[in-house]
Amino acid sequence: MKILVLCTGNSCRSQMAEGFLKSFDPKLEVFSAGTEPASQVNPNAIKVMRERGIDISQNHPKNVDEFLSDTWDFVITVCGRASESCPAFMGKVKSRLHIGFDDPAEATGTEEEILDEFKRVRDEIKVAFLNFYVSHTKK
Repeated sequence: MKILVLCTGNSCRSQMAEGFLKSFDPKLEVFSAGTEPASQVNPNAIKVMRERGIDISQNHPKNVDEFLSDTWDFVITVCGRASESCPAFMGKVKSRLHIGFDDPAEATGTEEEILDEFKRVRDEIKVAFLNFYVSHTKK
């Protein structure tokens, strides 16, 4: 099964979702991308994923254009707020899904409060993508 996870910056939510999906089943072909890729994966995303035993430190944000010529079983958008514009994917896709989450990169407050927001979103992503995995890959 081939899955592409999309958001705008490809620095937090889509990277975490990619990491979780790969951890659930190494046979899945999982990629993530954004319409306006950031320069690097958010260090807080790397930190909170490491707490769950998943290393995304070698990942880098990618532009969705790299994947337009591929065929996908699923393209999943993860943007969460109405103020965000979810990327539209114009490639070959069997199923499109939207599983939205708040952007932890927008969190404000102390370092601890910001990290708590990253952890909250990380845990929501894990639950939602585990549900997706179980319901779409188990026959």
